[in-house]
Amino acid sequence: MPKIIENKLIEAFKDRSSFDRDALYNFYLDFEPDLKESTFSWRIYDLKIKDIIKTIGRGLYVISYKPKYKPLLSDSVFKIARKTNEHFEDIKYAIWETQWLNEFSQHQTSNQMIVVEVEKEFVDSLYYYLNDNLRMDFFLNPDEKEIQFYISESNVPVIIKRLVTRAPIQKIKNKKAVVPIATLEKIMVDLFADETLLHFYQGSEMVNIYEKIIDRYSINFTKLFSYAKRRKKEQEIKQFISNNIPNFLEDIQYD
Repeated sequence: MPKIIENKLIEAFKDRSSFDRDALYNFYLDFEPDLKESTFSWRIYDLKIKDIIKTIGRGLYVISYKPKYKPLLSDSVFKIARKTNEHFEDIKYAIWETQWLNEFSQHQTSNQMIVVEVEKEFVDSLYYYLNDNLRMDFFLNPDEKEIQFYISESNVPVIIKRLVTRAPIQKIKNKKAVVPIATLEKIMVDLFADETLLHFYQGSEMVNIYEKIIDRYSINFTKLFSYAKRRKKEQEIKQFISNNIPNFLEDIQYD
């Protein structure tokens, strides 16, 4: 669905306390005069997945649009991105830092960590290049022992690991660098898949993080579940959401 139509829809219905299926259908007819019922049902599903509308009753909706997440990047992240961009041309990589999660967690952790994920054929070369050119503590694919005894002792450890194919990434651009970062959809999945590395965000803290992310920001659940499937965590995450955020999955799937 074109972004311009989504924006027009938000503008048209944002001030209404609710609107029904017929009103939504008539809105689409202005852009798609031959819109079929089956296609319209997919339009509704897509709007729910993108968290643009929310079901509040059978055939009754409200606008639930939330902003896209844009984190503040540390100087360390910019340094890593600049060095990577200078030396490696056209490689796919993504950076994120655990400090971002303090916005969503109940307990503010002092454990700072930067995670750099890169295509598997560049993992070793990126690690050695950054380790030789930046004064930071780099760790290559750390195992449980390294996480427990070395990473925990570092002020800001930088983890270099393999990037899963088709991982959801967005780019942030400014005068300092173009930085490909992990999206919230990716981070939400990685909290499950990398539980040893991210052990301080497990348990009840994970519930807090999921609840606040979903409440505050626009999340594309198609991307989230697609990436979760590649990391073999799709059913586990769906069960987690179902157990801890009642009726949420039904809201984005039900019409």
